[in-house]
Amino acid sequence: MRDLKHSKQSYESVMKRRNEIMKSSVGIDYAKFRIGALAYDYEGLLKSTGYTLDKVINIQRQTSVGNTPLVELKNINRLIRKISQPGRGARIFLKDESANPSGSFKDRRASVSVYEAKGRGYPGVAAATSGNYGAAVASQSAKNLLRCIIVQEAFDSRGIAQPEILEKARACEAYGAEVLRLSVGPELFYVFLTVLEETGFFNASLYTPFSVLGIESLGFEIASDVKKRTGKFPEVVVVTHAGGGNVTGTARGLIKAGAHNTEVIGASVDLSGLHMASDRDFNRKSFTTGHTGFGIPFAEWPDRTDVPFNSARPLKYLDRYVTVSQGEVFYITRALAELEGMERGPAGNTSLAAGFAIARDMKSDEILVVQETEYTGAGKHPTAQLNLAKKMGIKVKRGDPAENVPGESIIIPERPEQIRVRDVDLGKLRESYVTRALKNLYKQKKECKKEDIEFLMEDSRANSEMIKRIMNEIFK
Repeated sequence: MRDLKHSKQSYESVMKRRNEIMKSSVGIDYAKFRIGALAYDYEGLLKSTGYTLDKVINIQRQTSVGNTPLVELKNINRLIRKISQPGRGARIFLKDESANPSGSFKDRRASVSVYEAKGRGYPGVAAATSGNYGAAVASQSAKNLLRCIIVQEAFDSRGIAQPEILEKARACEAYGAEVLRLSVGPELFYVFLTVLEETGFFNASLYTPFSVLGIESLGFEIASDVKKRTGKFPEVVVVTHAGGGNVTGTARGLIKAGAHNTEVIGASVDLSGLHMASDRDFNRKSFTTGHTGFGIPFAEWPDRTDVPFNSARPLKYLDRYVTVSQGEVFYITRALAELEGMERGPAGNTSLAAGFAIARDMKSDEILVVQETEYTGAGKHPTAQLNLAKKMGIKVKRGDPAENVPGESIIIPERPEQIRVRDVDLGKLRESYVTRALKNLYKQKKECKKEDIEFLMEDSRANSEMIKRIMNEIFK
């Protein structure tokens, strides 16, 4: 592949062809599913792939994906009950997704995308990601003897790289992938489009139906495993929330298993005030995923992606959304290792920190499942993250995590009872999403019809009164 930095293709010319490139690299004609100015046939899009849950599970078993252990955190559960009110303290089970080939649940979403790429005869697979997904795509590509290119935002303008991203780049290269490392900024999408066009590779986007359908097996396994072990479905499943695919796929899998009453709670690290595309802020965060820098924007506007319609729809499936601080996640990471002998993290421990706090308010005969873990390594270890934080001038100390200020301080709890969750107002997120969607229609001078209102109600779980109020304000 020629040097992309010296490509003769201008940014403007590549961006003009983005829809054509996307269609060619994914093999889906998204226009076929448009049924209104806003509305599209979401279920029809997913069904058009031909991947049923049974087929997905069969594909994943061929590459040793899924069927991961369900672990009851007995020692952590004892600690929870010790610091909870009498009769409180739910049983926490953890779905150990680190047992997948590349060490995270991302193998589930990569497995279907790579299978699709191979079946369609693509020469290779490409993905734009700084996280575990790159390693998953690289691993699944190796198993299917396909070439792989991963495009990463890895460092700031001074050349300082996130240790977690470097760790994941190492993993990608270990599986035989080519990794293109970029500085933080707008060139990521341009470079990725250029890669797709020049190579003719399949776009293993996080936001295609293939990706979301691959995660359904996780939700299905959680419901089935818990019922087999305890005789009932879990009352709560806590899911680390970033781009929305994890929430969407897990919730859909729970529903397909019959766990209709299980509450789905999303959890993110609170990085409010930090901008993910900012050169200054890039290394002032100690988490590359599972944080509000992705969780909030993707909830408010899911279609900010590299495909026309994002198959990850978090507001459609979230029952509750909470945040925890960086220090609380580091604390629970150490607790999991020292009390349960499981060194995991960091992203999966975001949901564990939230689950720890939520379980304290639940009844002792209720069940909470922390939906995933991930492998750890030198770059993903808390020590590496905290060392970078100190290098960036961030104060790291023990104390009350309520005093944490993202980008300025990381406060690690002194006692387990200091771990708590902060609720994000889903009503405001729903209103923000609906407002943005309707303003886009207004700018395009398009009419909002019945099918669009029905779509917004289903997609955001907003009521008709809210939508009509916002319509009256915008279209007055």
